[in-house]
Amino acid sequence: MNVTINDKKLRSAPGETVLQVARRAGINIPHLCSLDWAPSPSASCRLCVVEVEGMSRLQTSCTLPATEGMVVRTHTPRVLKARRAIVELLVANHPQDCLTCSRSGKCELADLAGDLGVRQRRYAGVKKDQPIDISSPAIWRDPNKCVLCGRCVTMCQHVQGVGAIDFTGRGFRTQVAPGFYAGLNVSGCVYCGQCVRVCPTGALVERSHVDAVVAELGDPNTVVVAQIAPAVPATLLKGHSKRQDVHSTLERLAAALKHVGFTAIFDTCFAADLTIMEEATELLQRVQKGGVLPMFTSCSPAWVQFVETHRPDLIPHLSTCKSPQQMAGALIKELYPGYAGLDGKRLVVVSLMPCTAKKFEAQDQGDVDYVLTTRELDALWDRFGIDFAAFEEQTPLDPPFSEATGAGRLFGGSGGVMEAAVRTAATLVGGDAATMELTTEARGLDGVKCFTVELGGTTLKLGVINGLGRLRPALDEVLSDLHFVEVMSCPGGCVGGGGQPYGSEIEDVRKRQGNLYQADLRSDARGSHENAGVAALYQDLLGRPLSEVSHHLLHREYADRSGGNGDDAPLSAVSGAAHHAADAAAPRAAAAQAPVREAPSLAAVGAAAAAAGRED
Repeated sequence: MNVTINDKKLRSAPGETVLQVARRAGINIPHLCSLDWAPSPSASCRLCVVEVEGMSRLQTSCTLPATEGMVVRTHTPRVLKARRAIVELLVANHPQDCLTCSRSGKCELADLAGDLGVRQRRYAGVKKDQPIDISSPAIWRDPNKCVLCGRCVTMCQHVQGVGAIDFTGRGFRTQVAPGFYAGLNVSGCVYCGQCVRVCPTGALVERSHVDAVVAELGDPNTVVVAQIAPAVPATLLKGHSKRQDVHSTLERLAAALKHVGFTAIFDTCFAADLTIMEEATELLQRVQKGGVLPMFTSCSPAWVQFVETHRPDLIPHLSTCKSPQQMAGALIKELYPGYAGLDGKRLVVVSLMPCTAKKFEAQDQGDVDYVLTTRELDALWDRFGIDFAAFEEQTPLDPPFSEATGAGRLFGGSGGVMEAAVRTAATLVGGDAATMELTTEARGLDGVKCFTVELGGTTLKLGVINGLGRLRPALDEVLSDLHFVEVMSCPGGCVGGGGQPYGSEIEDVRKRQGNLYQADLRSDARGSHENAGVAALYQDLLGRPLSEVSHHLLHREYADRSGGNGDDAPLSAVSGAAHHAADAAAPRAAAAQAPVREAPSLAAVGAAAAAAGRED
């Protein structure tokens, strides 16, 4: 269809709105409530109004379907007057603490006020005075800064399917809050942080650890080390020259962190490879021994919190592996003091993560002291006067946790854990790893992906869930017949995490996934079983996957946090006998038995990987 916007002739696809056509053409129409991620627009902010020839009233472009011959104008005096009045009313009831607000310089309301020339307050009235919710270990909520755009409700209710927050109250007292105005810590919140990522103001923010980390860096009796998740360099790569890649960005991060006082920088991908060794072995054991199936991944803390809070009946299905963050934290605390000779100094472990739920996980599980999101890195650089965009220095990551394979890099995107697990599982059963490493059915941004692979004469039925919102409809109808399911809480996986930069759109997530795929292709070793450092760790400390030492350091238990209020919809494929077996033994014990097929000699794997060389 042919549409004219601001005298520019454009083509629109069936079902597209005027706002979508304009954005695709690079025409900016201000808006607060509309989201690319949303299944349908809410039209609550009214800022996207436009004039349409033949229509007497201003129209909301986010709900207005583009039709043949439509003529639209986006910045007429009438439109600008309406937008300015809306922003003036929002500003009149907004706290005037912009200089100290955590969103200072990154506030969409402030940007709109500046764009529309709102430089004084023409309206006055009663101010909001609602209590600030700091109960959550991951997310803080300030209702006084909320503009009621509804983005967070859209994400929580319709995209993530959690429903922890919603509009409540009436009139002037309307706010977004958990039920009965409770704290987020006692709501159904899973701390995924998608509400924070889309909030246009400082109404929802992550619980910042920047001040605490800066204080630790200044303590002469403390040694501060960091681990970096694969999604972080894949995100920060944006905007740099073509000669930059994920690995060079990772080394730039390492150099910048050492510049501000970190002693050592480790790669969380090392622990991702370790996770695959444990998880692939656990899967094969469950399949061959008749364990509880399907087995779900456990590396996404918001997903684990969802199970413990909303679906405790699924606890026996979770892999007992800790997440890579927690595995790395446990190993650093266990091994690094002796490795580095800290001479009695206190060791502090900081994680750089794309995820707000990692803050909750670190507090809940221990092993990691502080978590900084990708967004918080900007605040850290500001404290020390570093312009990371212009920072060119690079330094290698530090042993003993610096080795990483392409499979470990894939953990940062939806489908990456599954792809990495298939590569290693194929090797563990004596299959052709050269063909299995090319399995790419798990990739992409589709909500639910199901496929099969042949491993050692057994057909494995596999599934990938991209975002919690796609989970509920698929749980009992689609997933019950599978063997192994990867669940990433956030759309796109970690690259679309709740701790990622504000304003991230679907296309940004897709590009970050592409960065991870390129990092995998450029890696000399592309299977987790080829990681020489992991092989050495098994030889020197762990023995083999699922050993007693492995369970002590690398595995976890789960708790029913539902308070008897879970969704109570068990998977239909789980037989009563399987439930009885799960109840008769602790979840950890269910995977602690010796695997049916012994893993290949890790010393031999380590020697082969060392000969092949470490990641480029």
